[in-house]
Order: sequence, then structure tokens, then C-alpha cells
Amino acid sequence: MHAAKWAEDRRELQERYLELTRHELPARAARDHWRLSEDHCFMRIILDQLFQDCWYDHLDKRLPAYKQLNNDQLRKAIEFAQQILSEGYPLLNRWNFESLQWRIAYRRRIKS
Repeated sequence: MHAAKWAEDRRELQERYLELTRHELPARAARDHWRLSEDHCFMRIILDQLFQDCWYDHLDKRLPAYKQLNNDQLRKAIEFAQQILSEGYPLLNRWNFESLQWRIAYRRRIKS
């Protein structure tokens, strides 16, 4: 793939991910009165779901996570965000529970 086209596709994927996590999901959460409504919560849940683990174990947590994802991972993260929009709070709540469990396990690992 031509480098300029790859960069354009990547930028579009990043912009779509941010649009979903910063605007569309919080708007839906506010409209439907979800208990989780902050953009960083959506990002955490989606990233943890992407890795099936605390994303800190897979990316440098000092840098913006979305900038470290490859295009396939960005597409999957977008798919997860759209799935939350489609299925609503029950899915978000289930994935939040899984995310919190992975984070408990992460904290245990770093303490050992």
C-alpha cells in the first residue's frame, strides 16, 4: 500500500475511534442514563476487550493508546464501540465487569 494512502487510512481510523469514544458513546450514555458515561471509561473498556486483558500489559500506558494500535486493532476497537452503541448498556456493563477483573489481575501481577 502506498505510504500516503496508509497514513490517510490510519488517520481516518483514529479519528473514527475518537469520534465514537469521545462523542457518540458519551452522548448515548447521557441520553439513556447509563452509569458509565466518561470517554476514558469507554476507551478503557474497549481497549481491555481488544486485548482480553488490561491494556497496560500490551501498550505503553504513558502514551496515547489509540496511537499505538495498528490498523487492524483500530478497526476492531471501532467495531467494539459500534457494538456497544448497537447493544447498549447490558453489553457495556458486562465488558466493564470483565475489564475490572483484568485490572485486578494486573495489579496482583505488578505487586508480585
